[in-house]
Amino acid sequence: MAAVLSSPFLTSGPVCKEVEAQLNDYFGCKHSKLVNSWTNGAVAALLALDIGPGDEVIVPAMTFIATANVVELVGATPVFIDCDPETLLVTPELIKNAITKKTKAIIPVHMYGQMCDVESIKNSLPKDRKIYIIEDCAHTFEAKFNGDRPGKHSDIAIFSFYATKNVTCGEGGAIITNDKNIYERVIQSVLHGMSASAADRFKEGKYNHWGMEYLGTKANLPDLLACLLPEQIKSIDSKISIREEKAQFYFSKLKNTKLRFPQEKSNIIHSRHLFPIGVGMQKRDEILQILSSKNIGVTVNYRAVPTMNFYKNKYSIPNENIMNSFLWGEETISLPLFPDITFNEQDYIVKVLLDDLIPMIGN
Repeated sequence: MAAVLSSPFLTSGPVCKEVEAQLNDYFGCKHSKLVNSWTNGAVAALLALDIGPGDEVIVPAMTFIATANVVELVGATPVFIDCDPETLLVTPELIKNAITKKTKAIIPVHMYGQMCDVESIKNSLPKDRKIYIIEDCAHTFEAKFNGDRPGKHSDIAIFSFYATKNVTCGEGGAIITNDKNIYERVIQSVLHGMSASAADRFKEGKYNHWGMEYLGTKANLPDLLACLLPEQIKSIDSKISIREEKAQFYFSKLKNTKLRFPQEKSNIIHSRHLFPIGVGMQKRDEILQILSSKNIGVTVNYRAVPTMNFYKNKYSIPNENIMNSFLWGEETISLPLFPDITFNEQDYIVKVLLDDLIPMIGN
């Protein structure tokens, strides 16, 4: 950070380029672009793919609101689909049933740290037209499915480096792709549609003119934040076992209770970004209050997006159309899970659940 402050570039510059090369190496992809948030990166990606009014984008009902919001922001229409009742992930079958003549893209979301089967999704799509696959990888930087990291089978994969993520710079994200044409559009769409970045406009010690061929947004990440990423990327895989150990502690103590857990496939590496549990619809909010009163920080990840007032008022999607997402969204909470949580702290959380809360939960 001191080196960046002493350099001419606080905005996107040589540090960003170094981190992008590091991302290419980590994910085995051809192109990467750092962005200032998952959200702005996704807007830039949709603009780069020329997705807008009149287009439909298939989006899971069970996800964070940003996945749908970015579709709205470019003027396209989100088409909500339900999730699998066991894994809480979208499947090729669910996606296939939602495809129409207006479908331009799908955004499979890797939830909580477990990846969707993107290869099967890709193979299930119509062969006579192009439907883009944009992976939402906000929870799955270090995850794998069948040995593959995110980005291998999609057109674009987008990551978040928000403050709560396993790799973070406070605010930020990244877009990766193996398609050169998409990448060339992305590097312009993240900077207003300009044909040259700040660094490129002053190559060789002189000013160089830039142009604008199509609409973009402002989504570039500054070097001042990018410099926080390299050491985390280098060490992220070494923390997988630590996160897994913490998750297995919860499983071992709570597996024979009435709590519900998302089902996990056997052919994955889980990034353990969150540890969600289902506590039942009737008592969820009361349980949230009790846990908070006992100094246990818990969140809800997530309520179904179509139940949010904006989407409820605009699209009026019946709960029965997204029943799995709706039911999970009404009963889920996420327990504290991070590398530095101690087993004594987890023991305390488990004791509160077993002694005070699980007896409250009906069958």
